[in-house]
Amino acid sequence: MNDTPDVDNQFRAARLDKLAALRRLGIEPYPYEFPVTAKAAALDTAYAALAAGTVTDDVVAVAGRVRAMRNNGMFIDLHDATGKIQIFSHKDFLDAAHFPLLKLLDLGDIIGVEGKVRRTPRGELSVNAARITLLTKSLLPLPEKYHGLADIETRYRQRYLDLIMSAESRETLRDRSRIIASIRHLLMARGFLEVETPMLQAIPGGAAAKPFITHHNTLDLDLYLRISPELYLKRLLVGGLGDRVFEINRNFRNEGISPRHNPEFTLLELYQAYVDYFAMMEMTEHLVAETALEVRGTTRITYQGQAIDLTPPWRRATMADLVREVTGVDFRAIDNDADARRAARGIGLELPDSAQWGHALYTAFEARVEATLIQPTHVMDFPREVSPLTKVHRTDPRLTERFETFIHGGEYANAYSELNDPVDQLARFEAQMQARELGDEEAQRLDTDFVTALEYGMPPAGGLGIGIDRLVMLLTDSASIRDVIAFPTLRPRG
Repeated sequence: MNDTPDVDNQFRAARLDKLAALRRLGIEPYPYEFPVTAKAAALDTAYAALAAGTVTDDVVAVAGRVRAMRNNGMFIDLHDATGKIQIFSHKDFLDAAHFPLLKLLDLGDIIGVEGKVRRTPRGELSVNAARITLLTKSLLPLPEKYHGLADIETRYRQRYLDLIMSAESRETLRDRSRIIASIRHLLMARGFLEVETPMLQAIPGGAAAKPFITHHNTLDLDLYLRISPELYLKRLLVGGLGDRVFEINRNFRNEGISPRHNPEFTLLELYQAYVDYFAMMEMTEHLVAETALEVRGTTRITYQGQAIDLTPPWRRATMADLVREVTGVDFRAIDNDADARRAARGIGLELPDSAQWGHALYTAFEARVEATLIQPTHVMDFPREVSPLTKVHRTDPRLTERFETFIHGGEYANAYSELNDPVDQLARFEAQMQARELGDEEAQRLDTDFVTALEYGMPPAGGLGIGIDRLVMLLTDSASIRDVIAFPTLRPRG
């Protein structure tokens, strides 16, 4: 549907009149190409030492969007993807044949300009226009310059308009690209192989989440958009494609929307053979700290007014220890499900009568501890009940060798010593299926082919997932996930 307000129609009509006038003058308002030879930022750098009042003999061709016009178009602020350059359109330099075009230009039009580089007596780097070419006639007016897009919903729904108006929005999404490129470079430097796994899966697995369902017409088969690439990446370890594999992938979870959740999101997931979850802690710190250095120039950042130090090493603490520190309840001293439920209810938590020891510990952590973890913290040793793909802890069978990394009260990474015992894995899947039968829609389904793959033998391995969108939020000081996704999921209007 068209999100353009009706109030714009009168302005659109005026611009359509100009479009017709341009064509009567024989000017094509949507030509095919323009040979650009210079960008605004590069000109700023190249001519930084050019003295005020100096005109060079250097001829350049620049192109961009008209964002301001003064003195009937004599001065034009032209914005390209790198910055702003002033265009000086004066009869002493501009061919007279171009003045009818100049009178028909509007804010938002995209033009190409050829001319000599100069610095005005007032010190503004400019191009003395010798020729102006209309490249795109804009039919809708831009938002008012100084107030921009006041409606935050419009910013997300019409992201193209937000990007035109907001240098901050452009820079955030450019930082996103740099963050992903940095992670990819760091992993490849460590010998990781980038791979791809299916987005359409017959059995959604690798995470506790509700999937989206679609239908393949030719096969007459319901399929699921992936909630995680985990089980396929592990199959690649089984096959020996590489000892180190990773995928930066899109995942889809049919769940709620919040400032930290979008149904479609980007995840880094990697697996390394012959290491455990301690190696994954070091990997998490390396990727986040080095990416912060690459994008921000420092590992000491500020997020939403809070100073955060990403310098390794980060704090490591068990879930049970953290719960005991905050609540005074030591779940490790409790040896049965009923007492664990009573302990959790004693600190104000609600639990069903079917909740086991691990559910009580995990619920206490989520409700009482997560929000207190401001500085980077690896929360170790998750209960077995909530970790169906993880090796049992080597000293406490109630726990697993799993950690999640928390910063500013939110989860950024999830990692395991990966379960590679096919008999244990089958038993875990069966327990998950029982949970589904009792009403847990997010419990994992039985993937018999994955169990078969494990029976051929997967080496011991560490696995790690990092939420790219949340990492971009952290490194760009963005409060909402919608700010770091170019086109977030939104409810349709009207």
